[in-house]
Amino acid sequence: MHELGYILIATILVNNFVLSRILGICPFLGCSKKLETAVGMGSAVTFVMGLAAAITWLIQRYMLIPLKLEYLQTLSFILTIAALVQFVELFLQKYVPALYQALGIYLPLISTNCAVLGVSILNIQKNYNFVQGVVSGVGAALGFTLALVLMAGIRERLELSDVPESLQGIPIALIVAMLMATAFLGFSGMIPE
Repeated sequence: MHELGYILIATILVNNFVLSRILGICPFLGCSKKLETAVGMGSAVTFVMGLAAAITWLIQRYMLIPLKLEYLQTLSFILTIAALVQFVELFLQKYVPALYQALGIYLPLISTNCAVLGVSILNIQKNYNFVQGVVSGVGAALGFTLALVLMAGIRERLELSDVPESLQGIPIALIVAMLMATAFLGFSGMIPE
């Protein structure tokens, strides 16, 4: 039980996929202008990442290894993630059209979000069992959402601030991301290796 807690805390804070591993930067920067959009994107990524961690573990364990097709791991994982993203996209388009419009191009880009693929591959490399893999996937998604929501809150405050013209937009966003990554370094050492 303690091990699951360590995995969860490590993936949310210590090894945050955005701020520590620098994965998933495209949606992190693209969907962090408004808090509402960030929460919606974080929810979609949480669903996809948690489910992808479970399904890719099952594919690896019960299909790729028995058939000695491990070399197809990346391809099969990408196809699985793309199918999950299509499901989320159809769901949001039908039931939450405002969020679907707000997420725009970033929603289909979840399928190419390297953080989602990274979680699936790291779970296999770390020899996690099914439950550990799902906890790792959900924790990584919660860490992604935490970073996204924090960034959105800061960027909304920056809209009201007097930022020099040369730093407005992406430059100030990158500076904020760097400062957030530095702050998250403070969590390293919190979990024993």
